Amino acid sequence: MKVKGLSGMRLCVAPMMDWTDRHCRVFHRILAPGARLYTEMVHANAVIHGDRERLLGFDAAEQPLALQLGGSEPAALAQAARIAADWGYAEVNLNCGCPSDRVQAGRFGACLMREPALVAECVAAMVAAVDIPVTVKCRLGVDEDNDYDLFAAFVDRQVQAGAAMVVVHARNAWLKGLSPKENREIPPLRYDWAYRLKQDRPSLPVVLNGGIATVQAAQEHMQQLDGVMLGRAAYHDPYVLHALEAAQTGMALLSREALLVEMRPYIEARLESGLALKHITRHLLGLFHGQPGGRAFRQILSEGAHRPGAGWALLEQALQVTRMQAARVA
Repeated sequence: MKVKGLSGMRLCVAPMMDWTDRHCRVFHRILAPGARLYTEMVHANAVIHGDRERLLGFDAAEQPLALQLGGSEPAALAQAARIAADWGYAEVNLNCGCPSDRVQAGRFGACLMREPALVAECVAAMVAAVDIPVTVKCRLGVDEDNDYDLFAAFVDRQVQAGAAMVVVHARNAWLKGLSPKENREIPPLRYDWAYRLKQDRPSLPVVLNGGIATVQAAQEHMQQLDGVMLGRAAYHDPYVLHALEAAQTGMALLSREALLVEMRPYIEARLESGLALKHITRHLLGLFHGQPGGRAFRQILSEGAHRPGAGWALLEQALQVTRMQAARVA
């Protein structure tokens, strides 16, 4: 379904700490021109008191772009949401899914699923503060929770408070005993809960996250839900993101090399401004994942991008080696 202000939710790229910075997002926008992109999670207090250009700055090409906020103080979240709207973000998303110890210590992230009333206060405060959509990203529950009705009641509470969409990472979060990485892999996926939520609440936009790694899997989920959100797959094998966008929209499927060349103007502009190449190329390493020459492509960029003066010529070198190895295989 279509919801005002939520264009692009059919295909989303998840907020990923230390990964989905502005350079990564420009690359993902080239791969998927119509997808909805999300920032790394930023705490509301950092938005209010921190370096806003560093934390919130983005290239206009990244739109539609959502800012994911962390926090549990309604007034602070409302203020941060207003700032995000003023900066031009298309959506504000509240993180109720991160299980890290640091996040728990700050009383936000997945532990908030145990406090649905507080989350609803936060959502309502943000909704009252901005005209852009306020959305929630959550898990199915925490620790040994195994009650669909409890999960659905949490979602209902946030929708009643004004949440325009829910992104469901379809597994539990374990608050003790598992690392954030293990929390993305060990708790079993239960896609049927997201399907049931949508079936029971057909007017609620539901986007699915968690374990989606192929075009076929994403398309199967799209038959049941309003959208999918790719995370690690979009980062480690970014061509999957491009292939899924092409399958959904009918746009031409470009080669990996053509997609990389589209990054050249952005890369050269950032280098001209003084940015080191390594800050961009770290997001490009997976472009030739699983392809002949892919390992050499990664190696050349990893070893060369940190060197003083490294520029587009290094990427040309990596492409040339990749072409040569692909030709040998052919």
